[in-house]
Amino acid sequence: MTSDFSAARLHLERAYDYLRGNDETSRSACVALDLLIETVAEAQHRKPEPGVLEFPQAAMRQIV
Repeated sequence: MTSDFSAARLHLERAYDYLRGNDETSRSACVALDLLIETVAEAQHRKPEPGVLEFPQAAMRQIV
């Protein structure tokens, strides 16, 4: 199962918007949400690592 990073990011950004208070708890939560949003955004735009295909040795001898 794959994660829906764009949906998760949307919900985290909404939560951030709801925390408009000027109290310490709201500010701390916003800092934590900032880190989560950044992490999810990086995961959302991360390119998959390319796989490496190895050629069989017999095929290499025929080419050379």
